[in-house]
Amino acid sequence: MTLYMPLFKACTNVRSLTLLHAHLTVTGLQKDRLASTKLIESYSQMGSVQTSRLVFDRFPNPDSFMWGVLIKCYVWNGLFQEAISVYQNMLERLAELNKFVFPSVLRACSAINDLRLGKKVHARIVKSGFESDPVVETTLLSVYGETGRLHDARMIFDAMSMRDVVSWSSIISTYVQNGQASEGLEIFRKMVIEGMEIDSVTMLSVAEACAELGLWRVGKSSHGYVMRRNVGSDHEALRSSLVAMYGKFGDLCSAEKLFRSGVYQSVTSWTTMISSYNQNRCYLEALGTFIEMLGLNVESNSVTLMNVVCSCARLGWLKEGKSIHGYIIRNNVDLDSDFLRPSLIDLYANSGHLRYSRRVFDAAQEKHIVSWNILISGYAREQMVEEALSLFVQMLIEGIMPDSFALASTLSACGMIGLSELGCQIHCLIIKTYLPNEFVENALIDMYSKCGFINSATRVFLDTQHGSVITWNSMMCGFFQNGYSKEALSLFNEMYAKHLDMDEVTFLSVIQACSNLGSIDKGKWIHHKLITFGVREDMYIDTALTNMYARCGDLQMAQRVFDNMTERSIVSWSAMIGGYAMHGYIDYSISLFNRMVELGVKPNDVTFMNILSACSHAGYVEKGKFYFNSMVRDFGIMPNSEHYACLVDLLSRAGDLHGAFEVINSMPFPPDASIWGALVNGCRIHQRLDFLNGIKGDLVNMDADDSGYYTLLSNVFAEGGNWNESKVVKSKMRSLALKKVHGYSMIETESNS
Repeated sequence: MTLYMPLFKACTNVRSLTLLHAHLTVTGLQKDRLASTKLIESYSQMGSVQTSRLVFDRFPNPDSFMWGVLIKCYVWNGLFQEAISVYQNMLERLAELNKFVFPSVLRACSAINDLRLGKKVHARIVKSGFESDPVVETTLLSVYGETGRLHDARMIFDAMSMRDVVSWSSIISTYVQNGQASEGLEIFRKMVIEGMEIDSVTMLSVAEACAELGLWRVGKSSHGYVMRRNVGSDHEALRSSLVAMYGKFGDLCSAEKLFRSGVYQSVTSWTTMISSYNQNRCYLEALGTFIEMLGLNVESNSVTLMNVVCSCARLGWLKEGKSIHGYIIRNNVDLDSDFLRPSLIDLYANSGHLRYSRRVFDAAQEKHIVSWNILISGYAREQMVEEALSLFVQMLIEGIMPDSFALASTLSACGMIGLSELGCQIHCLIIKTYLPNEFVENALIDMYSKCGFINSATRVFLDTQHGSVITWNSMMCGFFQNGYSKEALSLFNEMYAKHLDMDEVTFLSVIQACSNLGSIDKGKWIHHKLITFGVREDMYIDTALTNMYARCGDLQMAQRVFDNMTERSIVSWSAMIGGYAMHGYIDYSISLFNRMVELGVKPNDVTFMNILSACSHAGYVEKGKFYFNSMVRDFGIMPNSEHYACLVDLLSRAGDLHGAFEVINSMPFPPDASIWGALVNGCRIHQRLDFLNGIKGDLVNMDADDSGYYTLLSNVFAEGGNWNESKVVKSKMRSLALKKVHGYSMIETESNS
């Protein structure tokens, strides 16, 4: 039989092997144990496992070695369940087993993550007396590590009588892969102390551990050790791992130098370098590297293309992303491998082309949870709420259990349209199926707050175990958005007392709360704290400070904050203009508005509200008319009811009641209480009850939920001696269940700083 061994090596395809098989059958050598075993192995290596099984089945009384070879063949070809079936069949037929069988069976158990069966195999190993075999021990170590059983893996390792470099590498890799990188490095240190010879596989895990922990100095030393000891000098995987390590450190200079030092760069090396650029937001460099790679005729794989698509998405380069998509289709690259499809969905979603995202999504036969998440999030981000919610429901119908990302995106969509009923149902689903998750809890707080259920939001907040700054910010924003500024301020005080982390959003929320409360002393104290906390310069915070100081009457400080801003939004300008208008500095307000327009900043509807309000209070009729007409003529802004109310108020205060009434009649929508109220107030100021009586039908018959309007109208009728009409108005208030709101003043009695 040994004469035929070179012939097996010479067989390069199934056809030549079949000819050799026929010759062995004719000569009767097929019944030779060694020949049949070699045939089983050779057919398997060529991907013909079924033929291997036929050879095995035709052999009379195969021993445990042949059974072991067949099991190994199934494992080689990824047929793990079949390998386990062969093993169980063998147990029924043979009393004694060869140790050669167990490593393959253990690898099959690990591949299908069947720890229970793996433990049974372990028990059989002990029973058969093979627990001290180095190969079996190392395989057991790998199996327990791959299934996350660190304690069992460590027990196997500690009990080993002799540990070679493979077992050391295996236990180090086990700890690193299971998120215990520090322990993995500690074992590596012991390995070095014991004088073990270290190979490239060991250093792969060490590089990964250093990258995971951000240990730049240790990683650099490990690289130096590899260079000094010439460990895996030609090991491409180790070089790629070190490049990835430097990429995670942000040391792109070292990563590039190491990448370029390779005589031969495989697709793995190129992909690692592109990925490193992406991790450090160097997307142009990533694309440049990909172009260089194509120029050298290095064939890309799905991981390479996924990274390149991500680069295009982050740059917002839709055209280039489409080109990569075309390249993928032309080269028949499988979209459903290595998250390539989700990256394309993300590319189109980020560029606002959700129609394309949906096409890529719908083309998938089996949709990964990441694809669902990206598309739901994209719909929610573009405020396509119905599509987001519909997709979430479809996800549940198809039996896919949503993860925290999908739940948070859907809850955000519910909050946008105030769909509290569905939000509550999702909350019930979370309670039934999920452990506490801060990401989801924050989304629940935000959803309930936007829907106006502040008590429910508070209960979720109080149930959180150790909420991060995002959780506290979510609750503080919820209080502020629902008019509970005092509670928002109390929450900030609690954060400060507990020495919790604070960020820009924290200070933004509490400054807005101080603005609503008119609490200038507290606002000044917070301004001081955000400086001492080292909060970086932020346009939104500076705008909130400007608004807070302006509303509280400290216009000098508001102007100082405004002037020191390196960047101003239209909101910043509107806050300062509104501040001057609110406190009677009308000319300053108008001057600032004109300066803003001269600088090329386009005003919005809020800016015009502020400037029209200023003109109304100052009696600047012509200027008010000019700015009102300028809205549509010069800036294309259609006036809303508030703008019309300001114009009617301006004309009514000036005594031009007929002009005000003409404006009301020319409006493209029905007048509301604020507009009629402005006209009524003008009649009261100028004692024009005759004019009021002429339009009293319009005034009384309008349905509104504003008690102030009806109170004003009743008082004006009473002042003119028209008691019957006054009673009619009061009766209308009672029918609408409206009550007069008593006036009040608010002062700051203390500052809890």
